[in-house]
Amino acid sequence: MSSDTEKHHALLSGLKSAIGKGDGSFEQAVTSAFEHVFKHLDRLNSHVSVGGRDGEDRPLQDGESSTLR
Repeated sequence: MSSDTEKHHALLSGLKSAIGKGDGSFEQAVTSAFEHVFKHLDRLNSHVSVGGRDGEDRPLQDGESSTLR
């Protein structure tokens, strides 16, 4: 199992186990999960978006899916 898949399982497990505890652990688990999602989105964005110097989006190339942005 890849380390990323293991991380996903750990994040989901943390969310499930923290539900209803009322000690702030659920909020921390949600924060950790979102941080991980944002890392994925950042990596994806760095692979598909080659914006200009001001970070604007570049035009889509022929055959390129807009959903990858």
